[in-house]
Amino acid sequence: MAVIALAVNIPWMNALLVSFKTDGDIGRGALSLDFTPTLTHYSNTLGANGYDFPQFFLNSTLIALGAVALVLIIAVPATYAAVRLGFGGRLILNASSGLRLLPAIFFTVPYFLLMSNLTLIDTVPTLILANTFLNLPLGIILLSAGFRDIPVEVEESAWVDGASTYRTLRSVVLPMIAPTLVAVAVLVFVFSWNDYLFALVLSSSNATPVTLGAANFVTSTGIRWGDISAATVLSTLPPVLFAVFAQRYLVSGLASGAVKG
Repeated sequence: MAVIALAVNIPWMNALLVSFKTDGDIGRGALSLDFTPTLTHYSNTLGANGYDFPQFFLNSTLIALGAVALVLIIAVPATYAAVRLGFGGRLILNASSGLRLLPAIFFTVPYFLLMSNLTLIDTVPTLILANTFLNLPLGIILLSAGFRDIPVEVEESAWVDGASTYRTLRSVVLPMIAPTLVAVAVLVFVFSWNDYLFALVLSSSNATPVTLGAANFVTSTGIRWGDISAATVLSTLPPVLFAVFAQRYLVSGLASGAVKG
């Protein structure tokens, strides 16, 4: 596992090295350890050279958090209704699985035409809705496993005590599936943060996230590898830190439904 982890992270470690090298050191070899560290590329990335990274970072944060909020708001009652109340049943769950298997490019053109007609191109809400649509099936799939792990008798006891369906869901069920909720939130955040396809199609300047903003360093005079690497390192920190702090809940939430009995 350590060897696999090392191999998978070689590109990121390479970007980290390049981000601290001068252009001359980069030209002598990207993996060379013989160089004098510099923070010039980070200075360029943070706006010293016309690159509005803080705004791109804010856009990515709003898009990712907005998608997390909408996915949870929609997926929790929808999945509970399908699993516990029999509304739609397996039809909704199977449809969600099928949508998750389709490539994102399949939805790009229709979504672009829809947003063009609504004059919502290059806005943060448009990208929030796009990422919500892409990640909603994932949320439904994970939450369905979490709801099935809860004994029905627990909810029946709440109903006998006079709790309504909404009160039972809010006060009894949701605290019991907290790890699954955190797992959904982490995965939706990471996938929304890393989205490039919809950002490329639906934004140009006002709603540009960090994944697309790094392309600004590919200029007509050349590719500014140091600046791109600095932007890459900075843009990976939020999802990595988010996943690290929520790792305990993430593992238990993803394991929901794996064992029966």
